[in-house]
Amino acid sequence: MPIQKVDVFPLQYQEPNDDYADRYVVLVRLETDDHIVGWGECISQFRPATFATAALINNGLGDLLLGRDPLENEKIWQDLKTEVWWYGDVGGIAAFAISALDMALWDLKGKILNQPLYKLLGGKQHERLPVCASTHPKAAEIDDMAQELAGFIQQGYQLVKVGFGKKGHANLGVSAQRDIAFVKAVREAIGPDAGFIVDIGAKMRWDTPYAIQMARAFLPYNLTWLEDIFQPNNMLAYTHLRQAVPDLRVGFGERFWNLDDYQRLFEADVCDVILVDPGRTEGITGMHRITQLAARYKINMDPHSWSSAINTAASIHIAIASTNANIFEMKPIENPMQHELTPTPFAHKDGWIYPPEGPGLGVEIDEDVVRKYTLA
Repeated sequence: MPIQKVDVFPLQYQEPNDDYADRYVVLVRLETDDHIVGWGECISQFRPATFATAALINNGLGDLLLGRDPLENEKIWQDLKTEVWWYGDVGGIAAFAISALDMALWDLKGKILNQPLYKLLGGKQHERLPVCASTHPKAAEIDDMAQELAGFIQQGYQLVKVGFGKKGHANLGVSAQRDIAFVKAVREAIGPDAGFIVDIGAKMRWDTPYAIQMARAFLPYNLTWLEDIFQPNNMLAYTHLRQAVPDLRVGFGERFWNLDDYQRLFEADVCDVILVDPGRTEGITGMHRITQLAARYKINMDPHSWSSAINTAASIHIAIASTNANIFEMKPIENPMQHELTPTPFAHKDGWIYPPEGPGLGVEIDEDVVRKYTLA
């Protein structure tokens, strides 16, 4: 059953959940000599990163898998990390490439052994997880955005998450008065029991005094957590915020790359929940190790999966097999990478997500759709 073929597909698509912005992923297809196929993904997100990731795999990293036994996937993962010692052992484009290859290896392994991924990771720690509608509101009026979010709760989602600084006319994250009015309106619209997360995001540049002011203003509206408030290297700002607003729950970490990054975060004691993505953090192997370490620090984990059904499947399996997973985010509007890529798109059931029970990732991929969105 050695691997005989590695195919790479850099994809571009328009994302309805992000005001139809162009977004990018890289898919990897592995095939053994007896024609078993495994799929993996990285969330490269931007065009230059997508071409660079595909080039790394096509021009060397993929060759490391040829002739190898996919059941030895963790040894292959370590060999990939050793290979990129000069240009990626601390993250970056190499981590994207390793993520996609590692994910495909786990998919292959599960199919060869006829086991779903969560069993290969030690079995279920949860039967199901509550689902959060992860959104980028774009309407100009606060009431319109609040009602849209309330609509997702009415559809059965148990939480809503809002990204500030996104496309459209929302203009969130730049005006204290508007942001506080927005948070108040959303809480009133969704009711007291629904979860509500605010993600400040990469485009915002809040300083520490302003963040403290806003966090205190948001406290009456019972946020599930406030996310990515500062740039990821600004641990001191997070420390000051935690000391000034101790009742605030903080989510952090989606821009980190590997176990060492997250260990520094855990030791700094500045967050209550980590965001982590197998399409970025060196695949399923990397994310599972990060999640296990977070559990030892009593820190919850939220899979930051906002790309294709392949990454969604991997994230569900890892979360279900993790003691410290507490929610699962999903894009609430139908989109190409979820609703075209697979004939059986993921959907919540009464606000809950359950793991696929098929072998490997348990998701079937339409290869015609892959080719449809592949960049020339």
